[in-house]
Amino acid sequence: MKIKVIVPIIGTSFNDEVRREVASLATPGVEYDVESLDYGPASIESEYDEAIAVPDILNKVRKAEEEGFDGAILDCFGDPGVRAAREITNIVVFGGFEPPMLIASGLGDKIAIVTVLPEVIPMIDGLIAKAGLKDRVVAVRHVDIPVLELTDIQKLKDALFEQSVEAIKQNGAQVIVLGCTGMMGVANEVMDRLKEAGYDIPVVDAFAAALRMTEAVVSLGLRPSKLTYMPVRMKDRKWWGE
Repeated sequence: MKIKVIVPIIGTSFNDEVRREVASLATPGVEYDVESLDYGPASIESEYDEAIAVPDILNKVRKAEEEGFDGAILDCFGDPGVRAAREITNIVVFGGFEPPMLIASGLGDKIAIVTVLPEVIPMIDGLIAKAGLKDRVVAVRHVDIPVLELTDIQKLKDALFEQSVEAIKQNGAQVIVLGCTGMMGVANEVMDRLKEAGYDIPVVDAFAAALRMTEAVVSLGLRPSKLTYMPVRMKDRKWWGE
């Protein structure tokens, strides 16, 4: 099994961290490759950022299929280009939203998402509505830390703990989903701190969930339905730079 992780930003600042996380999580014998974009934004924190990331995301997913990869993970909670990628390829494609939300739905009735910035919340609200989860998500909160500053791990963990407690106390949350794949590697510590504070609830790491779900679906021999993700019709299309 071969899985491509596409970090949907320009630059490689997160790639080594992603590789370390993959090394700690991947099933033995599963081959992973990590690649960022040639064209797009430095981070995805708006609809505009997402829109300019999608063309090269689709190029990378198509290339991954041509190179024999069985699946692709689009490493962003916003699921940029996921549905389009499923239309143009026959491999398994997941982003950072669907897997943790599906897992969280099996762990508790009331879900809270803690993300990075307030401007990301409308994007997440749209994903929640499209997924039919409005009755399950009781809050979308933020830590007010830009994606490119998530490298301050202690600040991130403290803010996630504080916002998770508020989601439990004010919104009745029973499961916490970390609403940015850049928050990788901190879920267990936040969960332990919550338990010590008297709140024994799961905290779901979006990237880890995406990795595990992609492996599972590939191993089951399943692929996205072509009655949902119908192959695109042939027509003239002009990309930037062509």
